[in-house]
Amino acid sequence: MKKWIIFLAIVLTLPWSLLYSEEDHIGCQDGEIVNGKCVVAPSGASNKDLFNRLDSVKVVTAEVDYGMGIPGFIAKPKEEGIFPGVILIHEWWGLNENIKDMAKILADDGYVVLAVDLYLGESAETSEKAKLLSSNARKNPEKSIENMKQAVSYLRSLPYINPDKVASLGWCFGGQQSLNLAISGEKLAATIIYYGSLETSKEKLSKISWPVLGIFGETDSSIPLSTIAEFRENLDSLGIKNEIYVYPGVGHAFANPSGSRYAPKQTLDAWDKTIRFLKQNLK
Repeated sequence: MKKWIIFLAIVLTLPWSLLYSEEDHIGCQDGEIVNGKCVVAPSGASNKDLFNRLDSVKVVTAEVDYGMGIPGFIAKPKEEGIFPGVILIHEWWGLNENIKDMAKILADDGYVVLAVDLYLGESAETSEKAKLLSSNARKNPEKSIENMKQAVSYLRSLPYINPDKVASLGWCFGGQQSLNLAISGEKLAATIIYYGSLETSKEKLSKISWPVLGIFGETDSSIPLSTIAEFRENLDSLGIKNEIYVYPGVGHAFANPSGSRYAPKQTLDAWDKTIRFLKQNLK
């Protein structure tokens, strides 16, 4: 009996993030997990406030059906020319205004950006719905991969796209999907993962033959440092060029402006690395 009491006392002192699966709390911020559930809905905040660029960006935007019967959001430079393309993949909240703002900011740097909708027209205003939508997508990976492949095909069909220069970029849930697209057999020019769950199988990773950028937080309990290290080691052993950055003292979703773990300085630095990486590999 005494042993059970001691065990229970230890368990009750553990943070909720260690007692529940990743699906229960991925995307939650510090202090937002109550009784094992992420309870804080997005505030509507956007990184546009941090980047302070949307008033001056010179881009054209539109909703487009890229082949799934559900519109995605596309942003492209106003000037004429041939541009590289980027598939942008949303967090577990869905294709919201923050993702659209990031598409505009990236397009202003000379890319045609297609923000996909893996929830097929739905988005979440509560953590419960976000969990449901992301769980359904994870349980049907083939559907999400087909969605992203349709987006790649659509981008490559555009007359102002360099079809050999298409990359993918995603945050959180979208970071995982960005990697899933890379190991699906779809040929890309670059893959970018912001704190997405990682695949470490060498057999699966061997399908990648282009550079990979990974952005992570040191205190992210859903993506242990050991997993990040294994991911990097396996990429290295396969000869896959990669840049992996782990930001000290920040956790999961540190680039999400709606959460309490939002780290503006690290978000700006990570975005600078992202733009440099894209420039090196797509331009």
